[in-house]
Amino acid sequence: MQKLRSAIIGCGKMAQVHAQALKNIAETELVAVQSRSVEKATATAARFGVKAYTDIAEMIQKEQVQVVVICTPHPAHPEGALIALQNGAHVLTEKPLAVSLADCDAMLEAAAKYNKQVGMVSQRRFYPACYRIKQAIDAGKLGTPMLGSVVMYGWRDEKYYNSDPWRGSWDKEGGGVLVNQAPHQLDLLQWYMGSEMDEVYGVWQNINHPYIEVDDTASAIIRFKNGAVANIIVSNAQKPGLYGKVHIHGSNGASAGVQTDGGAMFLPGQPAVLEPPLNDIWTVPGEEQQLDAFHKADRDEFRATNDPVEYYVRQQNRDFILAIGENREPLVTAREGRKTVELFTAIYRSTKERQPIRWPL
Repeated sequence: MQKLRSAIIGCGKMAQVHAQALKNIAETELVAVQSRSVEKATATAARFGVKAYTDIAEMIQKEQVQVVVICTPHPAHPEGALIALQNGAHVLTEKPLAVSLADCDAMLEAAAKYNKQVGMVSQRRFYPACYRIKQAIDAGKLGTPMLGSVVMYGWRDEKYYNSDPWRGSWDKEGGGVLVNQAPHQLDLLQWYMGSEMDEVYGVWQNINHPYIEVDDTASAIIRFKNGAVANIIVSNAQKPGLYGKVHIHGSNGASAGVQTDGGAMFLPGQPAVLEPPLNDIWTVPGEEQQLDAFHKADRDEFRATNDPVEYYVRQQNRDFILAIGENREPLVTAREGRKTVELFTAIYRSTKERQPIRWPL
């Protein structure tokens, strides 16, 4: 396929990871970066040997950009996406897709209007341990997924929330643990369960972060239209960062699970990811003894990557670029990203109204 010209919108911490990933993908050429801050754009451009811009439309037009990766704070995702789509670029945006369903729908409508792809970053789908569960579900090895759970215990201190001026507020971040840290696990849950959600009852709290406005902890129960159920417990209030887990239990009694994050939870700008993602439950009939082999394969791949975060971001970026060249949908579409936004929106709404929220919102 023809090498696509790519660019990045936003020059914060995750932009540095995406820039390195794009530089390591043969099917694309990173040509430019954009930030409202001249200093950030110039510094990032110099680091990666590309052009710096402060105007998105100008960057896309002058550099003939075909695909952009959006790494701005969450509420700014729609603005960058719409400008990029209007100027002829495909869009891959960091999670979450947006912080409101109205913004999600505006992005989807623009993608259809301009005949462009829009995807959302959820690189944990590319972890071997995570993808293995999806393959087992698709092969019918669990029957129908009927019970799911997400548990994510982590810690964010005051230094973390002070590290960027947009963190910890409703208007600049759009939410707390549900919007920023949990979307990866929420995405996996809905991907695995397969059925459309029917009803959610949820609550959020701020347990021990008085210096922020948003949630540091949330819990929810989900009922799906096919009768399946799931529960969610996520928190940034547990010292130290502990783990993130997604477990799926099928109608035939088989279970499969993954610990997506272990040890200290990943923090942008801090390179150490100490533990590989591993399957922690696997009772698929005939495969109960496979966990050791799975662990060995996944640990070997983890050790072989110089930077696991960049490696899996690179895999998703490459999938998106290949999807454009092959005229197919990427693994994580904007419609999939909207489901996560709909879920955390329902939890926030349920807390406010003190009642279950029915689908569609």
